Formats: sequence, C-alpha cells, structure tokens
Amino acid sequence: MKENHEEKPSFKPFVDLILSTNIPKLALTLGLIGSILTTFVGLAIPLLTKQLVDGFSVDSLSIWLIVTIGVVFIVQAVIDGFSTYLLAYVGQKIVSRLREMMWHKLIRLPVSYYDKQKSGESVSRVVNDTGIVKDLISQHFPQFITGIISIIGAIIILLIMDWKMTLLMLISVPVTTIIMIPLGRKMASISRGLQDETANFTGSIQQTLSEIRLMKASNAEKAEAAKGIDGIGRLLTFGLKESRIFAMIGPLMYLIIMAVIVVIIGYGGIRVAEGSMTTGALVAFLLYLFQIIYPITSFTMFFTQLQKAKGATERIIDILNLEVEEGQEGLDIDITDLPVRVEGISFSYNEDEPILNHVTFEAEPGTMVAFAGPSGGGKSTMFGLLERFYEPTSGEILVGDTPIHDLSMESWRSQIGYVSQDSPMMAGKIRDNLTYGLSDASDIPDDRLWEVAKMAYADQFIAEFPKGLDTEVGERGVMLSGGQRQRIAIARAFLRDPKILMMDEATASLDSQSEAIVQQALTRLMEGRTTFVIAHRLSTIVHADKIVFIEKGRVTGVGTHQELIRSHGLYREFAEVQLA
Repeated sequence: MKENHEEKPSFKPFVDLILSTNIPKLALTLGLIGSILTTFVGLAIPLLTKQLVDGFSVDSLSIWLIVTIGVVFIVQAVIDGFSTYLLAYVGQKIVSRLREMMWHKLIRLPVSYYDKQKSGESVSRVVNDTGIVKDLISQHFPQFITGIISIIGAIIILLIMDWKMTLLMLISVPVTTIIMIPLGRKMASISRGLQDETANFTGSIQQTLSEIRLMKASNAEKAEAAKGIDGIGRLLTFGLKESRIFAMIGPLMYLIIMAVIVVIIGYGGIRVAEGSMTTGALVAFLLYLFQIIYPITSFTMFFTQLQKAKGATERIIDILNLEVEEGQEGLDIDITDLPVRVEGISFSYNEDEPILNHVTFEAEPGTMVAFAGPSGGGKSTMFGLLERFYEPTSGEILVGDTPIHDLSMESWRSQIGYVSQDSPMMAGKIRDNLTYGLSDASDIPDDRLWEVAKMAYADQFIAEFPKGLDTEVGERGVMLSGGQRQRIAIARAFLRDPKILMMDEATASLDSQSEAIVQQALTRLMEGRTTFVIAHRLSTIVHADKIVFIEKGRVTGVGTHQELIRSHGLYREFAEVQLA
C-alpha cells in the first residue's frame, strides 16, 4: 500500500484537507509577502557589499553606504521577524482546526471503531500527525517559496555581473540535486515508518498506564518493561536510520559547498589578479553562492516533510472519512409509558461469528426485564444494541411503534440511565461526575445535587469529605471505594431522571454492607421506570417481571422466576446452585 503511494504520489487530498481548515488568508498572504521582501532585501546585500569592498579605504569610506547597509540589515530583520510570526500563526491555526475536526470526529465515532483501534493510536494522530502538517506549512513551505525566489534572483544578478563565473558556479546545482533527491526519498520512507511506529508505541504505553493496577496486581512489570523496551528499540532503529541520512546530507553538502568555494576563489583570484574582476565582485559571488546553495539543501527537507505530511494527511483523512453516529439527526420523542419491543434481532461483530440470533421479547412500561444465562451468551451485547452502541445486522428494536434508529441519538440516550458494575468515572470533582454530559450542568444548584446524592444514599460519605462535592475523585475514580462510585453513578442516574434504566448487575463486586446500601438506592431508582438488568446472580432478579434466558445468542426461555423454574431445565440448574 505504501509503495503505491510512493509510485503514484497525489497531493490533491493533502491540498483539499488544508483548504478545508479555513486558512487565515490575510495572515498567510502578508507572511509570504514579508518572506519574499526579506529575500529581495537579502539579494541586495551582496551588491552593497561589493560596493563597500571595491571602494574600501579609510579616506574614501562612505558613511552613507555603511548607513544604507545597516538600514538594509535592520529592515530585513524586522520584516523577517514579522513574516516568521505570521506564518507560524497560520500553521498554528491550521493545526488547531485540524485537531478540532479530528476531535469532533473521534468523539462521534461509534463504539465499534474503538473495539478495533487503540485509543493511544488515535491520540497520536491528533497530536503528532497534525504537528507534522503544521511544520510543513509554517516552516518548510515558506522556505521553499523564498528559496526559489532567492535562487532565481541570485542567478539573474550573477549572469548580469559575470556569466562565465556563474556557469562555473552552477555546476554544483545538478550535482547537489542528484545527491539529494534519492536521500530525500529515503528520508520520506523512514519518516513515515517512524510515524506509524510512534502511533503504535503511544497506543501501547497508554493502554499499559491506564490499567496500571491490573499490571501491578499481575506482577507484569517485567513483561511490560520488556514490551516497552522493544517498542523503544524500534523507535530507536527508525531514529538511527533518520540520523544516518542526516549524517550523509551534512558532510556531502559541506563537501560540495567547500569545493565550489575553492573553485570560485581560485578562478576568481586569477580574474582579480588579471584585472578582469574586482575584489568586491568576487566577494559578492561568494555571498550569492550561499544564497543558492542553502535553499537547495532546504528543498530536500521540504520534499521530505511534504512526503511525511502527505502520509500523515492520509491517516487524518482516513479518520475524517469514517461514518459517525447520527447525533441530533432523527426524531425527538418522549418515551414515557411506551413499551420496548425487540423483534428478531441478530448481530455479529464478524460475519463468521454470530453473537445474537433472532432475539425477540417485549418490556412493558415500568416493568423489570432481566437477562440471564451462561457467560458469553450475548447479554452484554444486547445491552450494547439497546444503547445503540452497535446496529443490529437484522431485526429492529422499537419504542412504542417507532424503531429506535429513527430517534436522534441524543434524544434516545438522554432518556436512558446506565449503572454498571465498574461505575466508570471521569477525573475531576464529584460534582463534575454527577453532572457529566448535561448541557445545563453549570446551572444545576448544589441543593439539587445534594438531593440526588441523598436519594442514592451517597450524601453521608460526600459530606464527610472536607471539600464535599468539590472532592477530587482521581483518574477513573480511584480515590473512592467501589460502593461510593456505585452510589455516585446512581445519583447521576437520578439527576437525569431516565425513562429507561439499564443495570449490569451493579452490586456484583461489592461487599455485603455496600451491597445492601446500593441495592436500596437501586430499588428506589427503579420505581416507575422500565428497567433492564443483566443478572450474574439469580438472587437479584427473582422478583423481576420477566426473565429472558439467553444461551449462545438465542432466547431459550422467557417468563418469571417461578415459570422458568418449572419450564426451563438450565435455569432450574442455575437456581438450584445459586439459591440453595
């Protein structure tokens, strides 16, 4: 795939992506004009130097010429600083807009995308790949434009001054080009590999650090250290390859430049001795030589960076072209007192691995429907479909007579409350976690937060913290106990006043004291709401209005606890083991 990109380079996607960022055109124009003016001013300096050298003596020293040279240097420095800032501003604005576009895309991608991709790799695309594009636009592109102007201007002036010396000097240009082009291509290939390896390494270390407790509890430090060192080693390999190219470019350019300087000085010295060239003209030639050679060397870096930016752009475009969840598109319906019907739902993550097969059941408003069955039967997948994390491969889910995929994602999910086993939390304060995702979060008074905390039996332990609702919970809520996290999750659900409640055995991992408190809060939360429960322990669902028993993706029994005891052999076995 990469070879194809290199064989048939197309920069149209790159250009289209940059244009889509609403480039600050005025700043870009002024920045480029400033760079061009700086180049033109730079072209005048060797001519002024020639005049100074040719007329140099204490008696004939021209104050005005010295002042003019000084003014030219000052003007060049001011304009150069001004244009450098403007171009850096353009680059920063473009990369900021690219990052905004990617961030908006990433948070709207479906869960299925993150099932297959490392989150750290996506982070690397947002931070590292966009940074490569910024460097190209703000640094290498202006150098390329001004370099072309500098070369053309210098050659024209030199041809006018002395065409023979100019042709002799220009021998270095094709030599430099022949050497630099293959090195530039090699550098581009290495740099793209380095980008991919950086993204993989970022994803790997982020995954390890996010599960630091699992790693330490499993005594996996040595294994993770080895894996990290392996990744660092691969980065080192690419870095050394890149360094070897730079190590070749530098000395080769130095050799070529010194060779040309020696030739020019030698030939020019003869011309000066003969009287056919002035000393000032020879000095000007040498200065113009640098104004030609330096841009040529920067061209190599420009084309290398262009290839890197093209590779980064391809990855950015791949993400931007992914389909997102519908968000606000669709119907906005109040689902209060509407039944939920699942009709012939089938689903598979991969075509050859079906997870659910023609699942059908109905939940009446205000009732509790529990999912039971062996592990891996499809209970959690059913929850994912109800929450619209995934779309079924066939069949549909209806609320009332309306398929839920006709509702806007925002409308549907705003009416669902979810309490899971692990009760995920965001780093921040308790109040931030209670109001997380609510559009009017800043307008919710503390009295209301304390009210829902009390309903979830969380007010007492929150009040014991010195900072109360402003207590920091740590990353993923590590500063709180499991029972405390669960009660905050329940309080969060109370605050949203959901029409449908979904619980993944919210008390399964708690101690008996915490379980009793949390169960009381859950019972209060379930009142009057349609509730779906994943049951790992039958003791929590014996009073469910309906139990849906799922085995290997199929519904093999539906009924109350007593009905299934009588009619379903495997459920009866589960009950005998767990409820004995």
